[in-house]
Amino acid sequence: MEHTMRNALGEAVRAAHTQIPADIRCAADYERHAIHHIEAQAWQHIQSGADQNLTLSHNRAALDALRLVPQPVADLRHAHTRIELLGQTLASPLLLAPVAYQRLAHPEGELATVRAAMALQTGMVVSTLSSFTLEEIAQAGQAAATEMGHSTPRWFQLYMQPAREHSLQLIRRAEAAGYTAIVWTVDASIKRSGFALPHGVEAANLRGMPSTQHTPPLLGPILFGTPLIQQIPTWDDLRWLRAQTQLPIIVKGILSPAQAQQAVDLGADALIVSNHGGRVLDGVVSPIEVLPAIAQAVQGQVPLLLDSGVRHGTDVVKALALGASAALIGRPQLYALATAGLVGVAHLLHLLRAELELTMAQLGCATVADITPAVLWQQR
Repeated sequence: MEHTMRNALGEAVRAAHTQIPADIRCAADYERHAIHHIEAQAWQHIQSGADQNLTLSHNRAALDALRLVPQPVADLRHAHTRIELLGQTLASPLLLAPVAYQRLAHPEGELATVRAAMALQTGMVVSTLSSFTLEEIAQAGQAAATEMGHSTPRWFQLYMQPAREHSLQLIRRAEAAGYTAIVWTVDASIKRSGFALPHGVEAANLRGMPSTQHTPPLLGPILFGTPLIQQIPTWDDLRWLRAQTQLPIIVKGILSPAQAQQAVDLGADALIVSNHGGRVLDGVVSPIEVLPAIAQAVQGQVPLLLDSGVRHGTDVVKALALGASAALIGRPQLYALATAGLVGVAHLLHLLRAELELTMAQLGCATVADITPAVLWQQR
C-alpha cells in the first residue's frame, strides 16, 4: 500500500497550486499556506532555529523595532530601484539567499526558483547543498533569462569541503557554468542536525565527495579533537580562495566588525552580514543590530549585504538605511515554492518589489542612494 505523506497538521501533503491563492497578499501569507504542502519532518527542519529559537525570533524583533519616518512630498518622476553591485546591474537591492535542498518544498526545487528569479530580474545565490546540480540550475536560469531577454546575476555559495581539491572542483564548475561570484559561507561549517533527507533529495553537487559527520559517544571527544573541528574555516582558506579565482569573493556569516575588516584585508570583495537565519547558534546578535558597526569598520571599502529575518520591503529599506547595499531573503523562497511552484516564487518577488517601491515612495526616496539613516526615527 502506498504511503501517504503527512504535513505538520496531520493532513495528507497537498500538491502545489497551479495558480496563486487569492488570499496571498504578502510573504507571511505564503508561510501560512506552505505548511499544507510540505512533509511534517521537512517542515520542522525548515522552520527550526538553534536551541530555544531565541536568535530566530530576535531577528524579526530587531527589524520590527526600527521605525520609518515618511517624507511623502517628493519628486518621484524618475524613480527606480536599480543598483550596481560588484560591477553587475540588479533590478533591485533584493536577492535570493542560498537555501539548501529545495526539493523538500517542490519536485522542481531550485530549477523553479531560478526561473522565477530570472523572470523577475532578481539575483540568486545557489547553495552548495542544492538538490539539483549547479550546472542544471545555471542552464535553467540561462534559458529563462534568454527567453525573457534580460540577464540577472547568479552567484554560487561555497561550503569548504574536507579536501581543498573538492572545493576547487566546485569553484571551477561554478566558473564554467557562468556564475559571477563565489559566496564563501563561514558560519555554518559545524551545526547540529537530526534531520535525515528523504528519498530523492540529496546534495547533488557533492555526489562522489566524502562528507564528515560525527555522532559523539557518551565517553570520548565530543567536538574538539574530532575530524569535524578541522572543517572550521580559517583565514588561510580565504587566502587560498583568493588565489584560486578571479571571481568576486563574498564572505557570508560575518557579525564581528573586527572580522569584517580582516576579511576585507585578505581580499573579500563584499560581505554578507548574517547569522544564518538563526539556525546555527542561539543567543546571537541580529545582523541589523551589528550592521552599523560593521559599516563603520569597513568604511565603504566593500559592499555590505544582509540576511536573516528579511520578510518585507520595509526590511530591505531598513537594511539599506543602516549601511547595506542589498538584502537577501531565505525561508520565504521555500514557502512560495511549496505553495505554488515557479509562479509562487515569482509572485513572492513581485510582492516584495512592490512593497519596496511603495516604501521608497512614502519615504520620498527616488533611488536606493536616497535611502539614508535619515529615513529612520532616532529616538532621543
